[in-house]
Amino acid sequence: MVRNEIDPLPAIPMSEPMLRTVPPRLGHPNLGLGVGLRTAHFPYILEHWPAVDWFEIISENFMDSGGRPRHVLDRIAARYPIVMHGVSLSIGSTDPLDFEYLGKLKQLARDVNARWVSDHLCWTGVLGRNSHDLLPIPLNDESLAHVVERVRIVQEYLERPLVLENPSTYVTFKASSMTEWEFLSRLADESDCGLLLDVNNVYVSCTNRRTDHDDYIGRFPHHLVGEIHLGGHDEDSDDNGDRLLIDAHGSEVVDPVWQLYAHACQHFGETATLLERDDHIPPFEELLTELDQARTIQQQVLQSRGES
Repeated sequence: MVRNEIDPLPAIPMSEPMLRTVPPRLGHPNLGLGVGLRTAHFPYILEHWPAVDWFEIISENFMDSGGRPRHVLDRIAARYPIVMHGVSLSIGSTDPLDFEYLGKLKQLARDVNARWVSDHLCWTGVLGRNSHDLLPIPLNDESLAHVVERVRIVQEYLERPLVLENPSTYVTFKASSMTEWEFLSRLADESDCGLLLDVNNVYVSCTNRRTDHDDYIGRFPHHLVGEIHLGGHDEDSDDNGDRLLIDAHGSEVVDPVWQLYAHACQHFGETATLLERDDHIPPFEELLTELDQARTIQQQVLQSRGES
């Protein structure tokens, strides 16, 4: 792949949404409603063993750690299902796959019996240097073939399902020839991976690019989704004074994102949902309140569909 100039993503034509009843893939039942595991909440969890269905860990936080963090994780993994979520796979990079990293990822997944391993459709570094950012790729046939091949290799090596998330993006490429949802759909079909839909990322990306987030949800390949993420974002303005949203995971889920989640539930049905918070982490009880809101929305939507 070559570097390309960037320009705003063209608008996606609107379409009428359709209800889908195909269950999520990955060979696992719906995990329910979960929370991202953060060290600040270790004492509360060990004391109360809260009523959450599962936890998601940031893979890199535990791959090289021992001592108390790993001891606590092992205790939690003995009681709750664990899903691993990474930020350094760099599946879209042109660098060779890092098998030292993949080896650690595989061992951790075995140790905690991870239901699946997820990361992002992005690249994170070049020439062996990690940028610690989730950078976008051109969405075209050349990129698709490149990523499909890498996903196949990773899944075979890990011996577990790989799930890829739609990242928040702030630019796109002139060389792109397809929409993000089309790229992800073809990627999942051709590589047999799963998809993770981050609802907040849809809201952030579509707001920044002046495209329709409801239409994005309506066109996303619902039958390929095994997990949904919910989180918060920051709001700023660009150089022209226009509204700019920043994916930050440091605040509560806002009303428009809750509404978009309800829209997603209309299409997806009951799907494993994860509440993320990476900064300004509140007491665990506050996260439980947000999780209850997700549960209420999901139940109301399912009742309206006659599924509960």
